[in-house]
Amino acid sequence: MIGIIVVAAGSGTRLGRDLPKALVAVAGRTILEHALYSVFGMEEEARVVVVAPADQLAEAEAIARAVAGVAHDSVTVVAGGATRQESVAAGLAALDAAADPVLVHDAARSFTPSAQFALVSAAVAATGAGVIPVLAVTDTIKEADAAGRVIRTVDRSSLVAVQTPQGFPRAELDAAYAGATVEYTDDAALFAAAGHDVTTVAGSALAFKITTPWDLRRAESLQSESRQSESRQSESPRSGSDRRVTTDIRSGIGIDVHAVDPDAPLWLGGLFWPGEPGLAGHSDGDAICHAVCDALLSAAGLGDIGGLFGTSDPELAGAHGDVFVRRTIEQVTGAGFRIVNVAVQVVARRPKLSGRRLEIETLLSGLVGAPVSVSATTTDGLGFTGRGDGVAVVTTALVESSR
Repeated sequence: MIGIIVVAAGSGTRLGRDLPKALVAVAGRTILEHALYSVFGMEEEARVVVVAPADQLAEAEAIARAVAGVAHDSVTVVAGGATRQESVAAGLAALDAAADPVLVHDAARSFTPSAQFALVSAAVAATGAGVIPVLAVTDTIKEADAAGRVIRTVDRSSLVAVQTPQGFPRAELDAAYAGATVEYTDDAALFAAAGHDVTTVAGSALAFKITTPWDLRRAESLQSESRQSESRQSESPRSGSDRRVTTDIRSGIGIDVHAVDPDAPLWLGGLFWPGEPGLAGHSDGDAICHAVCDALLSAAGLGDIGGLFGTSDPELAGAHGDVFVRRTIEQVTGAGFRIVNVAVQVVARRPKLSGRRLEIETLLSGLVGAPVSVSATTTDGLGFTGRGDGVAVVTTALVESSR
């Protein structure tokens, strides 16, 4: 079974509250409760250690046991240390010795999907390395000196933003913590400093960290939207002659094609594919993300990606696919639609999607805020996709009116 350490010992000073961050409420539940609901939403059995402030152990234990329900024997609550690293070490010491691999998760990332825990755990088992979920950096990055003067623009193509849970093989993590002599910013840095490999999987936009009052307000908005959606879905149509349609469901289709460019890096489904020939395009050529945008815009009656973004915008030169998806979501939701689901069909000889399908689905589902399924096929050597000259993607989307 796996082990999960939920770090919830932070003071939350930047939230401007008197309570520790994990005990601050978001839409009627504490941040810790939300985080634990994600943990206990996993299919795989786990041993869970919650690391809480020393003076709030009783409250943290009550929350943990309530969320765990009949699985309450799977949870242990311990006091944290003066630093995050000390808190993780305390959680590791209290974790069942048989738990392997170990996932370390910040409770402040309280809306991390359960699928992200499963993805990280599976990747650790498959690689034997440390595994961290990441998102591509979409903002332009500048390096500045102490006086605030810009020195240079940093190439963002190899940069990623790191999330949790971070996963590790148990024995190596134990040894890394036992030998640590300095403080590191995250567990992956400590693990790498001990000489171990760290690799990445796709993160989720829902796994943002609640740090400031703005983050807290954003979390409340997400919860409010989720509850409104659940309420609408629970309103079933009347039967018989009085049957009424309660939602306005619309479908859309998107198709995108890009030629292979051996000199370009491959970005597909929001992921970087090292060692694979890339796709030509004004942006990064991510045919999956572009087709998703077209399907959503089609369903909402908002045109297409070419009309919305075009190829003349210099800010979008080289932009990653998730930039287009996020902007499309803003347009679709701004027009009064809620996304129900998206289905993606990739037609290509390479890359082989099977090994990373779950990563793509997790990443895109997080971006879209609704289930995204991905499948792939070939054309048995026929046409440009059969020859390997390019990649084609066909996508469908369902949306419903939220007004």
